[in-house]
This record gives sequence, C-alpha cells and structure tokens, in this order.
Amino acid sequence: RVAEPSAGSTFTVAETTITASFDAAGIAEPIQRAMLSTRLMGSVTQVLVREGDRVRAGALLARVDVRDVEAKQVQVESGVAAAEAVHQDALTQAERLRALYADSAATRYQLDQSETGLARAEAGLRTARAAGTELEAIATYGQIRAPFPGIVTRRYVDPGAFATPGSPIAEVQDVSRLRISVSVPPTVAAALRRGQRIDANIEGRSVLALVEGVVPGPTGSVYTVNAVVENPRDDLPAGGAATLRVPQGQRPAVIIPVGAVVREGDLIGVRVKTGPTSEFRLIKLGMEMQGSVEVLAGLTAGDVILVQGT
Repeated sequence: RVAEPSAGSTFTVAETTITASFDAAGIAEPIQRAMLSTRLMGSVTQVLVREGDRVRAGALLARVDVRDVEAKQVQVESGVAAAEAVHQDALTQAERLRALYADSAATRYQLDQSETGLARAEAGLRTARAAGTELEAIATYGQIRAPFPGIVTRRYVDPGAFATPGSPIAEVQDVSRLRISVSVPPTVAAALRRGQRIDANIEGRSVLALVEGVVPGPTGSVYTVNAVVENPRDDLPAGGAATLRVPQGQRPAVIIPVGAVVREGDLIGVRVKTGPTSEFRLIKLGMEMQGSVEVLAGLTAGDVILVQGT
C-alpha cells in the first residue's frame, strides 16, 4: 500500500557484521528468598507487615503466643536459683573439709564425699542453666524476624490464626540481586567462563549479567548457566521472564534503527521510500540491541527507509 512520506530522516539499509548469539530463556529469581515459619504451636498475636513492605534485617514481622513458654521459664528460673543455692552450699562444705583435711582434722573419706557432693551440685547447676538457655531459645521462636533486608512478598496469616511448627507466616525476598538460570547445549556452554559479562534481557529490558557458574547437567547433554544481575533500585521484576544472550562469534546481518519500525495492528514493517512516496513493507525482526534491531527478512542492502520522530 502506498502512503505519503512522514516527517523524519532516512536510513540506507546496508549489511553489517554483528556478534552472533544464542538466546537461552529462563526466569530472573531473587538470590535470597526466605519462607518464614515458627517451631511453636499457638495463636498468632500480631502481624506487623503487609505485602510490599520493605524490611531491614532483624525486623519483627509477627508474634506467636508464647505464654506457655513464659510460664515454664518462671519454673526454670526457680530451679536455677535452687541449683545455685545447692552448689554454693556444696562448695562451702568442700572448701571447709579441704582445710580440715590439710590440718589432719578430717578423713580422706569425708573429703571425697564433699568433693563428690560438689561435683553433683555443679552438674545439677549446669543442667538447670541449660534448661533455661533452651527455653530462652524456644521463646525466640515466637518472634518471626526478617533474616535479611528485603521486601515482604507474602503474608500467610492474620492475628488470631493458629500457627503450627513449619506452617508459613510470611515470605521475604531480597530483590537487589537476581539470578538467571538457563540450560544450554555443550557447544554454547564452551563459550562461557565464570566472571564473564554477557547481555541479558528481563521483561523487555536490556541488562548486563555476570556469569556465576557453568556446570554440566546430570546427563551431560545440557549445561546449566547461572548469571547474576544487579538490581539496586528494584526496578527489575523478580520472577520475570529473562533471556541470556550467549555470544557465538561473528555473522552478517541487516540492522536498522528501532525508530524505523512501524506497527500497524499485528503487522510489523517499515516505510520504504519509492521516489516521492513510500510503501509499507512487512519485515521479520530479530534481536534488539541498544536502539537498533536486526531484520531477518523483508529488506535488502540499498533500500532507503524512513525513521520516525527524528
């Protein structure tokens, strides 16, 4: 179909050489993700966060009723106090008999008995204190805290819900760094090295990824490639569709400015100059790269196309 040329510049199509690549699809997952739960059984008394809240490491997210544990702590504290009193009495007796034995005023048997009593008292005190330490640790299970700074992505309970050991309370993700994991053939994996930077794409956004590792799969027919993308402003979506672009040498290609591409409904094409007018020509696009896009079919070297908005 024929149309009048629009305002803009022209671009003469020419064949050039670009770096060939193998595009491997995967998902951009957060490197750190934690599903938080409790080891206690009890009612949820507080939930202090909602989905989307940003939290710091150690921030309190929720509380579970620990009154039973607190009651046991009172009993344990009483037991520790009693064990300390017994230990102090046994220590006093042992010190007195040591002095008497040194002056030959007490028998060896009496000294041994006092030392045995002291050892038992020390063991009892250690046991009581260990029980107290254990209960203190159990009491902390009632406080659900963020293990690292991140964003609350799921809140599974509300106050009044009954929590059981292992049941999820909240989920926290650190999306400041994302990992893309893909599977590639051995020939593609051979071109990659740990620490290498390669192009990637996350939900249509071009980024740089740092190759973290390249390992063979169980069968050896495919390799797994892990690459990390920094996301300090959290503007890349965790869980988004991602592509790693693995370089595979040089090849000829036709590259045009992105501004030359015209979309009319489901049709993709360019406007090719034909004298004073232009015609809409369908094209097939390849990969996009920093303001340019590859054309796989529809154009030949020497064609002059219109670039809009310039």
